[in-house]
Amino acid sequence: MLTPRNPILRGFNPDPSILRVGEEYFIATSTFEFHPAVRIHHSTNLVDWTVRGHALELDLRGVPDSGGVWAPSLTFADDRFWLAYSIVRTMDGDDKDIDNYLVTSESIDGPWSEPVHLGSRGFDFSFFHDDDGTHWIVGVQWDQRPEHPSFGGLVLEQYLPDERRTSGTAVLIHQEPTLVEGPNLYRIGGWYHLLIAAGGTGWNHAVTAARSRHLLGPYERDPQPFVLTSRDAPGAPLQKAGHGELVQTAQGEWMLVHLASRPTLHLGERYSTLGRETCLQPVVFDDEGWLRLAEGGHHAAIGAGDVQERSWTDDLDGPELDTRRWSTLRAALSGASSQVRPGWLRLRGGHSTASVFDQSTILTRVEEHETDFSAVIDAEPTSTRESAGIIAWYDRAGWIQLQVTWDEEHGRHLRVVSRDGARTVRSDAVTVPEGVLELHAWLRGPELTFGWAGPDGVVRRIDGGYPAWTLSDDHGGRLRFTGMFLGLRADDLDGRGWAADFDRARLRSRG
Repeated sequence: MLTPRNPILRGFNPDPSILRVGEEYFIATSTFEFHPAVRIHHSTNLVDWTVRGHALELDLRGVPDSGGVWAPSLTFADDRFWLAYSIVRTMDGDDKDIDNYLVTSESIDGPWSEPVHLGSRGFDFSFFHDDDGTHWIVGVQWDQRPEHPSFGGLVLEQYLPDERRTSGTAVLIHQEPTLVEGPNLYRIGGWYHLLIAAGGTGWNHAVTAARSRHLLGPYERDPQPFVLTSRDAPGAPLQKAGHGELVQTAQGEWMLVHLASRPTLHLGERYSTLGRETCLQPVVFDDEGWLRLAEGGHHAAIGAGDVQERSWTDDLDGPELDTRRWSTLRAALSGASSQVRPGWLRLRGGHSTASVFDQSTILTRVEEHETDFSAVIDAEPTSTRESAGIIAWYDRAGWIQLQVTWDEEHGRHLRVVSRDGARTVRSDAVTVPEGVLELHAWLRGPELTFGWAGPDGVVRRIDGGYPAWTLSDDHGGRLRFTGMFLGLRADDLDGRGWAADFDRARLRSRG
């Protein structure tokens, strides 16, 4: 039985929704506030995966950190692909403003239909297409009343495709004393199997199950507490295992796709700087018809495989950004062009790192704890309000940047500037020569260091290491659901059209 090397999708690729159509497999993953939305991955063997592209070009300006597009559901019915997704627009305390949508397409590459609004009842909605031709959505019902549990249970509602609407009546099919979310329904062997994400998406995350002979229930809870979890194995390489979906291979075997994290340690504490990643486990149904890991137990297996080195170089001279590699924040980047100066990417400076609107940043996912990143920059700031450089980004409250900037005392110089919550720290100025610079960042587990090279090509390290461990879900006591990126940015806080030019972005990782 196939046991892939996990994670199969490395770095920030959470909430996987898997689908087989013929001999091809597709996985859709959450993108939250990053643009484009809903990353689509492709494979023909469940082992080797490539980024196919993205399904949605959404304008998410204004959404909070870790808001935006949550938990897509990718299915196939009536000779077309169905993609359901949630947009979380606010998430303050007991309140969540969530809109759920459906788009369809005859091809995984689009074009996708105009969205159908599925209501705002909750999130983590997935589609179930029953054998009788009916279509259903199952998801979390949110309860904003402060005296009630926020996770109000799992509800089922019929979708009427001819009328492009839901029935408007939801049935509560499952509820537990503890948090349950991420539901998916399957009809297998005369049972309706309900796969559930339990315990929250942190260290207590898990996959559990329930089943019923009837679609509307009642659903019987699995006598085993977990199908999959790592909550009782803090030393296991794959942590936070949960939020799963099933797929059956052409040979009839069943596989469970799920998220997990590979933490790094800082002073004995675990930090998932790479974010939540996508893994795959072979599963079987036992003699009683319950889903179990094929290898036994309930811990995710990392699988066999050698340490791999991966690298790429982007000369940034194409007519548009390769969005299979690069992401932007909340919307397409309007202030970037490779046409102004051939061979260079010109980034027009944008808002500050605090903005939820128009930051000028391009970012690529960090996939391994050992990663090197560099880029060539030509920038001539003449104001303290202008800067550009390379950045390690988690969100508006967590980032570390090596920037070319200016002040009255030092003229043009380098500084490392970092944000941790409400606290911003700047290093001493580093004097650099005139002209083009190459900026470097080296990630080694919980620590990030920087360096630079001038026209002589000699790479000089900047003294001191920086806390990459703060760029994780697990730091700061805030709701955080994404992962670390590395990238390029330019700031023009006066909005006068200042820009910086970039060339030859390189990334090398080992893991």
